[in-house]
Amino acid sequence: MSLELVPIGTILSVLTNQVLKTAQAATDVLIEKESFKVLSKHLFNIEPVLKELQLQTLNDSQAARRTLEFLEEDVKKANNLVEKYKNRSRFYLLFNCRHIVKEVQEVTRDIGRSLAALSIANTELLTGISDQVNRLQNEMQRVEFEASQSKIKIVDKLNQGINDAILDQGFANDMLEEIAMAVGVPVEPSEISKELENLRKEKEETANRKERAEAFFLEQVIELLSRADAARDFEKVKEQYAQRVQVIERYDTSREYITPLKTFFCPINRTVMIDPVSLCTDTTCERAAIKAWFDRGGRIDPVTGDLLEDFTLRPNLGLRQSIEEWREINYCLKIRSSKEKLLSGEDLSVEEALSQMQDLIRENSINKDWIAIGGLTGIIVSILGSSHNKDVKRNILITLKDVVEGHPRNKEKVVESQGLDHVIPCLGRDSSISKAAVELLYELLQDKSGWNVSICRKLSQTGSAILFLATLLKGPVRESAEKAEKILMKLCDEDEENISRAARADWYKPLIDRIIQGSESSSRISMVRTLVNMELVDQNIMLLGKEGVIPPLLEMVSGNVESQDASLSALVKLSGCHENKELIAADGGVTIIVDLIVSTHTRSTIIARCCEVLEKLTSDDGIKFLVDENGNQLEIEQIIKKLLAFLQSANSSNIVLRPALRALLGICKSGAMFIKTAVLTANGVSLILPLLDGSDPEIREIAINLLSLFTQHEPEGVVEYLFKPRRLEALVGYLENGDKADVQMAAAGLLANLPKSEVSLTMKLIEVEGLNALISILRSGTMEAKENALTALFRFTEHTNLDSQRKVVELGAYPLLVKFLRVGSVTAKARAAALIGNLSTSSPKLAVVSKPARCSCFRSSCVPLCSAHGGICSVITTFCLLEAGALPLLVNLLHDEINATAYEAIQTLSTLVREESPHRGARVLHNADAINPILDILNWGQGSLKEEALLLLEKVFTVREMVENYGSVARLRLVDITGRINNEDGHFRRKAARVLALLDRYSGFDTSSLATGLNG
Repeated sequence: MSLELVPIGTILSVLTNQVLKTAQAATDVLIEKESFKVLSKHLFNIEPVLKELQLQTLNDSQAARRTLEFLEEDVKKANNLVEKYKNRSRFYLLFNCRHIVKEVQEVTRDIGRSLAALSIANTELLTGISDQVNRLQNEMQRVEFEASQSKIKIVDKLNQGINDAILDQGFANDMLEEIAMAVGVPVEPSEISKELENLRKEKEETANRKERAEAFFLEQVIELLSRADAARDFEKVKEQYAQRVQVIERYDTSREYITPLKTFFCPINRTVMIDPVSLCTDTTCERAAIKAWFDRGGRIDPVTGDLLEDFTLRPNLGLRQSIEEWREINYCLKIRSSKEKLLSGEDLSVEEALSQMQDLIRENSINKDWIAIGGLTGIIVSILGSSHNKDVKRNILITLKDVVEGHPRNKEKVVESQGLDHVIPCLGRDSSISKAAVELLYELLQDKSGWNVSICRKLSQTGSAILFLATLLKGPVRESAEKAEKILMKLCDEDEENISRAARADWYKPLIDRIIQGSESSSRISMVRTLVNMELVDQNIMLLGKEGVIPPLLEMVSGNVESQDASLSALVKLSGCHENKELIAADGGVTIIVDLIVSTHTRSTIIARCCEVLEKLTSDDGIKFLVDENGNQLEIEQIIKKLLAFLQSANSSNIVLRPALRALLGICKSGAMFIKTAVLTANGVSLILPLLDGSDPEIREIAINLLSLFTQHEPEGVVEYLFKPRRLEALVGYLENGDKADVQMAAAGLLANLPKSEVSLTMKLIEVEGLNALISILRSGTMEAKENALTALFRFTEHTNLDSQRKVVELGAYPLLVKFLRVGSVTAKARAAALIGNLSTSSPKLAVVSKPARCSCFRSSCVPLCSAHGGICSVITTFCLLEAGALPLLVNLLHDEINATAYEAIQTLSTLVREESPHRGARVLHNADAINPILDILNWGQGSLKEEALLLLEKVFTVREMVENYGSVARLRLVDITGRINNEDGHFRRKAARVLALLDRYSGFDTSSLATGLNG
């Protein structure tokens, strides 16, 4: 029907529908979406213009019909263009993106021009929307579209590769991947096969349209992309391999190579051709070689010498196919040969096979499939697990990496063949094997999207994987460490349990990162619990603090109860390290913990955790770290009082009491002066004593330790407590328990602190074998326990209590005391010397003075008399220090020039020189070479020691013989002392003057004026 007969209203209605249909269809085009999207938008904007004309009753004029006809033709062009490209191959659309964009641009401009003509013809009717119409037609006439730059780059790269005849596998893989990603096609063989099949149809249609240039281009593209790994259909690959295997069955199994036909060689470079092309003379050459021939100016046939009239190069597809078949047959021969060598079990043959396999893969990636189809992959995986040859293992790992690289199917095959089980142990071998193993493992875990989650999960299930990978992080090969870390980080992202496994393998980075950066409280708490449950050495504890885990833990202390418990438990674990104590203090952690302890709203379990942290902070360091974030000392007295207050609370369970007492013990061990005030103010001893009656052995032991410290300041009430039934026996039990050295030491210390005036306690201790226990400590206890036991023995060696002294000696203490003079600590030496002095004080009255013998004939049978005491002495009966062999050791203490030991030694030596008979003791000291070291004390000793030396010298120099032997030396020392002004106190100088006067009595030297001046 002619348009003249169709009502103009109907024409408008049909045109409007055509515009809307085309606008909607334009949105469905898959390539150059932005261009078609703009076209669609403009078409949708034309629809209101046409509707307005319908409403205004468009005049049925020739001009109106002509403008509508032009617009309809242009919209049809647009619709045809949309239909043309809507269902085409996506690859084809990409290759034609420039042309498509130009077509869309031209049709959009044409519609704009037709819209402008329609507007001019109907100006009066479109008055209400004239601005809108003018703006629309202007935009459409001026529109400029450009193809996506990324797509243009891909097309240009493809054209360049085809022009340069680049046919290698790598280029084909790269191009296919880029093209597929650009058009949204998954790089999977099934999807790629569909696209290439669609592209072949496009080529056929192009050929049917006689568009030879485009058809030839598409043929070249298809040939190139078909070489890519992802373009291979696996079933066809298997079929192709089976065909080639049938061919090689006619050859002997020892045959590994078939020589090429002469026609396969390029006449120019004399090598087998890859891309043979024919000249107009029918001579065939390698494309690259003949191009180079032309580039050098060659204008004749390189074989016949004929002048070339046409320089067109025609692909010799038949010859190329023959050459490819020859190559593939040789591939299969080598695969068959490699398989036999692998199965031989001989290391040299296996290595030859591996080398062949690597060469095959380098020559053509199809061999990755054929090697797997031929069963070689499973064989070398098995050899990897059984071989002990490290070169074989390394080469298998390298070969497997070549086999699986970029090949998902082969990766799955290796994993299914228990490959992971054999690869993972190789991570722990020498660096060359571990490097190859981690590179293979990394490749196995990759896929097109990044990480292969399925294989990652399988790797996680292998118990030793994390350990071996974590070990590689510390290895000498940086590349291996980097790959191992990437794998570990991925495994930890996939499964939190792997974070725990990595931490147990001493790699803490993911654990620390989760604790520091963790936003989900449950995940964060889980990671902290992992840290708490780990066995950590000091080095790792310090590392965790250094890596920044302490601030987030302190932050978590302010959270809910679960968060508090987890973070405090972790802080308990970390605060045993000196460096971490500093970090906790510097971050204000101590203040946070103390605030929780003193708060009335804190749960008992949290208080217990806080006390555990406090205990660790004070262990070995006392109150050093009990400071705020600015380093200011906290109110220690208040902390002590609060901890002691837990003892008074009826609600305090042992869960709280134990850590609270341990924390209190750590603070009190610092020995600070204000501790005495705090203990006295809070009646510390009276609060601790009842704990000894409790049922919890640990609390009783801590209580003993605290009492050992508290009774240094407040012994009140302890003696009365011990006299209650079975309590003294319990204390002796602690003295006898050598398995708990600290408790044994504390029990001895407690006894040492109790008043010696309590004789009844002394005798009761002997009765319940407390003395035996103390002497046993002297034999086998720690040095600290021995020192306390020595101090406790003073109550048993008081000269007023001969019975207890005798008991000490009878129980074998004397030889032990003498031994301490030789090998004990300074404190032990000093206390042993003092104890020997106590016993020696009783020696004179215990010595048996014998009557003179009536007949000289009996002298030979007389018992020798003690040179010091003038009677019959022994260790057991008179406690004589000479008989005990203590004298030379006491003299040695003077030579050591240590004030503490020399002071006690001087006092003990003084017991030998009695006022009623000083000559005996003086001679004993003289014979023991003790006088000179005593005089030397006047030079190096401190004040109290010098005074003791002068007192002893005053007794010694009452003996003329001693003055004659030592007077001149002594006089020099004493005159020097008495002549000093203001350097010595008057009391000390007067003592020196008295000794000097004794010297003068026998020498005739008059120093009376000096003595008078000192005394006046």
